[in-house]
Order: sequence, then structure tokens, then C-alpha cells
Amino acid sequence: MDAIDVLVDAFGRARSDATRAVDGLTAADMVWRPDDEANPIAWLVWHLTRVQDDHVADLAGTEQVYTADGWARRFDLPLDDASIGYGHTSEQVASVRVDDPALLTGYLDAVHERTVAYLRALRGEDLDEVIDDRWDPPVTRGVRLVSVVDDDIQHAGQAAYLAGLAQRRR
Repeated sequence: MDAIDVLVDAFGRARSDATRAVDGLTAADMVWRPDDEANPIAWLVWHLTRVQDDHVADLAGTEQVYTADGWARRFDLPLDDASIGYGHTSEQVASVRVDDPALLTGYLDAVHERTVAYLRALRGEDLDEVIDDRWDPPVTRGVRLVSVVDDDIQHAGQAAYLAGLAQRRR
């Protein structure tokens, strides 16, 4: 197994974890917040997918799936289409209302497909290319991809935890 295969596997695990987290949830479960500052499941899965979409599109030099394939219209959120959730206020977090888990998983599947296609087009040595020299040390393509998948897995775990709590409160 090479580094590209490891990344494909890791992104696949993040997708699977997020998909399992929303499976069987109601609309109320999706937006439930244990307190006013907590991120609900809908926001967590939307955000992890938006970050992956944004960062992989940037690396690939392509338009994001969110806008290119009409997902922004399907979500119809009161947010700028460029928003990925980073720095959202509590009110912005609450505005990410998704009634149907299939909308989230459909978008996640589309982004995952694009991510895997991008990864499969890379060679192992491409991961060492510096893509952001504003940091010390500079960020390579591989480091950026690991950062994205790490963020995805953390948020998928948070969503799974909240899903368990939401189902218990029913």
C-alpha cells in the first residue's frame, strides 16, 4: 500500500463514519444542539464536506462540487456559497438546517468521488510539493490532505457522538 492508497482509505473511512452518523436520523435529530453553542449534526457533516470540497478543489485547480454540481442550490442555505463553516457564529451554525440526511450524504458522496479521482491522478512524489509557503515549515500537498482528512474524521466522530445522544433523548 502506498501513500495515495492510504489517503484514499482514510477519506473513505471519514465518508463511512459521517454516513453512519446520520443514518436513521430525523430532521429534529439533525439540528439538535445539546446547548446553544454546540454544533449540530447537520452542520458538522455539511462543514466537513465543505472543507474537503474547498481544499481538494483548490489543490486540483477546479471549481468546488458545491457550486459546480448544484449542491448550493439544493441546500438553499442563507449563507454565501463560498462559506465552509470556518469561523461561523452560533447563528450561522443554526442556519444550516437539513431535514433529509440523504442531502448530506449525497453531497458527501459527490465530494468523495471527486477526492478519490484527484488522489488517483497523483503520484507519490506529488505529495511532497510545497503548496503553501506562508507557514514554517511550508505546507506540502500531502500535509494539506492529511489535515483535511483529520478534520473530517474528527467532525464525523463528533456527529456520531451527537447522533447517539439525539437518539437517546427521543
